[in-house]
Amino acid sequence: MNNPIIMIGAGEMGGVFARGLLKSGKPIYPVTRNMDMEQVAREIPEPEAVLVTVAEKDIDDVLGRIPAAWRDRLILLQNELLPRDWQKHEIRNVTVISVWFEKKPAQDYKVLISSPVFGPHAELVKTALTALNIPCHIVESCEALAFELVLKNVYILTTNIAGLECGGTVSELWRDHEKFTRKIAGDVMDIQDWLMNTKMDREALIKGMLKAFDGDPDHKCMGRSAPARLARALETADEAGLAVHKLREIASQA
Repeated sequence: MNNPIIMIGAGEMGGVFARGLLKSGKPIYPVTRNMDMEQVAREIPEPEAVLVTVAEKDIDDVLGRIPAAWRDRLILLQNELLPRDWQKHEIRNVTVISVWFEKKPAQDYKVLISSPVFGPHAELVKTALTALNIPCHIVESCEALAFELVLKNVYILTTNIAGLECGGTVSELWRDHEKFTRKIAGDVMDIQDWLMNTKMDREALIKGMLKAFDGDPDHKCMGRSAPARLARALETADEAGLAVHKLREIASQA
């Protein structure tokens, strides 16, 4: 029997990946909150991969506790994820997917666009998602992955923060409030540039965001995490000394 795939976390998104992995013939060993990861690592020191499906608010704590035997086998899929988030834990050789489908309770997954993935287990991820007819493609470099992660951040933060003021769908947001949306996206990209310590191609990011808008025009802008996303963005802006006038204006009206 093949070595199992460890799955840390068992939420909505984890359930989708578990289905795909099982359908593609991969055994899974779940690790839940009340289990000791170190003990599991002693029992299974060489899993095929370790899929981390916890929420973004929990990822830093989990990465800080990953057993040494698993550190070069990780697959990450969280939103608001950037290379610095795993590099600060001295984790290398990681596989990361920028997830462009959503999964809500009592609903099946809904695809926006194809999800890019990069890393040593990229083919494993693509095979699992393909088994569920979820489009996924492999990108060819760390730089390409970094762009994809920033793009997802721009999409999520721009739409969620804009939704705090405008509500509505992403198609309505761009149709009726393009200038406003560009200002928010500009503030978000200022933050992303600081986090990445480089200047990203802003027109390419806007183009990618609009492609995602077209993938699901009726997608609601404001999710339940929107206030927390704005608060985190402003914390980062304060640390970086960034003006982000439009984000601050929205926060002052909340």
